[in-house]
Amino acid sequence: MFARILEGELKPEKKDEFVKVLKNEVMPILKNQIGFLELLPFVPEKMQGQNAIAITLWTTKADAERYERENYRKVAEIVKPFLTTPITVNYYKLETAVCEHFVAALVA
Repeated sequence: MFARILEGELKPEKKDEFVKVLKNEVMPILKNQIGFLELLPFVPEKMQGQNAIAITLWTTKADAERYERENYRKVAEIVKPFLTTPITVNYYKLETAVCEHFVAALVA
């Protein structure tokens, strides 16, 4: 399993609208992607100078890379008005042997 971890500073006055856009506009796009498993958005309690983080989980790295090539630009444009900094993206391999309960919950 692979994760794409995205970070960007969220405009404090846009927090609630940002969450709504993730749910109503971004999630439908992600759900249509091959290999997409879950979106985990994290919004800081103290908004000033803190990054919002979104983790997307993918079955394979190839699935995440396909999404990056084919659809990520559209999603980035949707969330851009809510951020004060550019989005940074990093890939990570999720060591599923350590988090067996989480993985079981995802595939249930």
